[in-house]
Amino acid sequence: MFTIFKEHKGFGKQIFLLAKNELIKTYKGAVIGPLWAVVKPAFTVFVYWFAFSCGIKTLKAVHVNLGRLEPFSTDFFTFMFIGIIPWFFIQDSITQGAKTLRTNRQFITKVKFPVSTILTYTALSRLFVHMILMVIMYVYVLFAVGPSWYNLQFFLYCPLMFIFFVALSWSTAPMSAFSKDFESLIVSIMSGIFWLSGIMYDSYGFGQPLAFIMLFNPINFFVNGYRNCFLYNRPFYDYGTELAIFLAEFIVVFALGIFNYNRLRKKLPDVL
Repeated sequence: MFTIFKEHKGFGKQIFLLAKNELIKTYKGAVIGPLWAVVKPAFTVFVYWFAFSCGIKTLKAVHVNLGRLEPFSTDFFTFMFIGIIPWFFIQDSITQGAKTLRTNRQFITKVKFPVSTILTYTALSRLFVHMILMVIMYVYVLFAVGPSWYNLQFFLYCPLMFIFFVALSWSTAPMSAFSKDFESLIVSIMSGIFWLSGIMYDSYGFGQPLAFIMLFNPINFFVNGYRNCFLYNRPFYDYGTELAIFLAEFIVVFALGIFNYNRLRKKLPDVL
């Protein structure tokens, strides 16, 4: 852990500038440039809105089981919209995070540059896009749901989500650099992960023991966390079991990330 932190020391400005350049590089040659990073998820949200608000009328409302006497009800688009915004960041963090070292091999093979900072600045570039989408989503929330003090919990969930998936990339990026099959495996299972997570449905609504099993999906923690902030008006400590399970997973992912990174980083220049 101290090795990774030491690599970041003195590179704060470079990380920020490289994160900005990463966005520009990704969409180089496009007329609207990095705005494409917002256009794609915006179009996806529009498609879901059209499908579920105009097409499939039976799914216009959703009833959420929060353990209250009265079930929480909301329109399906608002429920889906708030949940899918963190998913865009999570999806890119998993897929792009796994291939980060391979696509930025010049920093490892030709330049003496701390490897862990590559994972940080590429994740930061995705966070820039996430914040733009969050502004769009919050404007919608102000009109559809209204402001609440619980909205401030975003400043807990968002940094936690950023750190969690950076730590995950400490494992996946070096392993993908060693095996392109591992990278392909991650890409191929993302669609399944989407439908196994409570983005399009209420993960609290299953019967036992499935409802308890769903708590072990860390993506659910963030999706439900954003809904806690902007829709349910529920404090983060309301469900202690869900929080305890996530914190245990966070420690495991962080520890495994440190172990895998330190085990593989010295071999990366030869592999790449």
